[in-house]
Amino acid sequence: MGQTDRPRQRQSQRKETKTVADTVTGALRDVAFSCSASLFGTACFKDCEDLVPRSIPFSIRDLPYSVSVGFRLSDPVMDGLVDRPTRTYQYHYRQVNLLIDHTLLRMLGKLHELGYEGFPVPSSQIVDWEAGTGHLAHKVVASVAGLGWLGRNNLLVSPLYGARVRYGSLFTNAPLRLTAQVRETPGRPGAAGRSECGSCFACVSACPAGAIGKSRADFDLEKCRQTLKNFERSENIGSMICGLCVKACRGAKRRS
Repeated sequence: MGQTDRPRQRQSQRKETKTVADTVTGALRDVAFSCSASLFGTACFKDCEDLVPRSIPFSIRDLPYSVSVGFRLSDPVMDGLVDRPTRTYQYHYRQVNLLIDHTLLRMLGKLHELGYEGFPVPSSQIVDWEAGTGHLAHKVVASVAGLGWLGRNNLLVSPLYGARVRYGSLFTNAPLRLTAQVRETPGRPGAAGRSECGSCFACVSACPAGAIGKSRADFDLEKCRQTLKNFERSENIGSMICGLCVKACRGAKRRS
């Protein structure tokens, strides 16, 4: 093959890869929306492995691409919160988590049909009880996928739905068409940089723990965690949840 043929060969390979990525991404998107997902995004962690905890039970080098799906919470359920979590909210929270896990498993099945592998990260499984953390923070994956920004409430804020969304993550070796690029510091996901909350401080006054400050760097995780523990005991709900800052954050496009 002559020198003049090599660029054409590389261009052809890129076109083929793009076609495969579009096909896989489209198939996964169809599965997600057929399961009533509200948001869908993709990302690649090849150049930002530091955003994924080393304790995660797979290698980012083996499964570098990720899908983030978001499920909008019910406004009437959220608006029913006053100063503490309710059993209705706790039930809704658990059912949405089950729906997320079901959706991730269906997407995994689609990947298997297409000849690829994947790791569906449990939506709400605590692996470190002392720290109260799971395999990874789904909000970071969603942020890298361009579904929102990390707000001063330490949650992923969607422009459409605010913090009233639950997220799930699936990592795969399948090539995906990316919906966003990794942000640079200080706005980079996982860094305590600037958010796009602007002049909205609704979550600050809504927080019963007083854990939310002017910036995400001021967020007091220990105050938040202690309040969640107190609610779990006092409300007898069996879950470390609150929901008040979630209720307060409606998103930039829905603020009154």
